[in-house]
Amino acid sequence: MEYSLLSLFLLSFAASTILPLGSEWYLALEISRNKPLITVVFIATAGNYLGALTTYIIGRLGATFLITNVLRVKQERAEKSMHLYQKYGVWSLLFSWLPVVGDPLVLVAGVYKTNLILFTFLTLLGKFIRYFIVATTVSMTIN
Repeated sequence: MEYSLLSLFLLSFAASTILPLGSEWYLALEISRNKPLITVVFIATAGNYLGALTTYIIGRLGATFLITNVLRVKQERAEKSMHLYQKYGVWSLLFSWLPVVGDPLVLVAGVYKTNLILFTFLTLLGKFIRYFIVATTVSMTIN
């Protein structure tokens, strides 16, 4: 794997944790470097999903101490995510890629011990669709 694709994977992973990062700009950069669209989308999706899975596991295993003392999730963000998760249930995981509420949604899914297979399916689907749309849009814009 090239270093640039490894960088995309790592940035996508980090962006799907509580860290306030974005990975779309780097995905666009890789597309502009003529990397195969589907390769870039799959690598970004894999990294982003594994970051979300890490956050899910934190929520599932140790929640309270880690969430409040280590991750320092703000009460407002946690409440907003809890409300969305309670209102829309597991379907809200399709939007786990959204800024501000996406990562806490994943954390809440862990706290509620959402079925891992269902979590994986919905989270992967949402993240794949997002990256595919971004990559396709960038590709059409530069070609």
